[in-house]
Amino acid sequence: MSEQYPGTPEPANDGAEGTPSFETPATPATPAEGQPPADGQAPFGQPEAQVPYGEQEPYGQAPTGQAPYGQAPYADQAPYGQAPYGQAPYAQAPYGQAPYGAVPPGYAPGEAPKTKLAAGLLGIFLGGFGVHRFYLGDTKMGLIQIGVTIVTCGLGHIWGFVEGILYLTATEGTYSVDAKGRKLV
Repeated sequence: MSEQYPGTPEPANDGAEGTPSFETPATPATPAEGQPPADGQAPFGQPEAQVPYGEQEPYGQAPTGQAPYGQAPYADQAPYGQAPYGQAPYAQAPYGQAPYGAVPPGYAPGEAPKTKLAAGLLGIFLGGFGVHRFYLGDTKMGLIQIGVTIVTCGLGHIWGFVEGILYLTATEGTYSVDAKGRKLV
């Protein structure tokens, strides 16, 4: 062993000066990766003979002759759930809401209800021209807003912008109903 580098073999002198050769220790021959193992040796510890797929017991257990997990067959089980309350399910809308497709109060059956979202967005983006007021049926106020916007060289748009925000946020009062007094949805 070399004193300078422990664990490294000393070079052997084969007689010629200046040409040292290193001896390598003998290692047992092992099959290279991907080559078949030697005769009589199982590959990577696997059993040598396996039962073909269709002939194996399910999950490695022998059949016991009883239903799995100790349960009765599905048809023999009692039904789950509660007894009905005497009314058909979904017969009434929850929390006092009108059923789907019902016309809100104050609107004719063919008339679509006005929405807060549409009135608010029209007021924010086109409020200077009174478009949100025309949408809600207040033609007189819509014409006044157009006149104010023209006279003030466009500064009347701030009025419509503020009204648009009020239509979006109001839950009661003037900005939660249309020109006929019907609630906005």
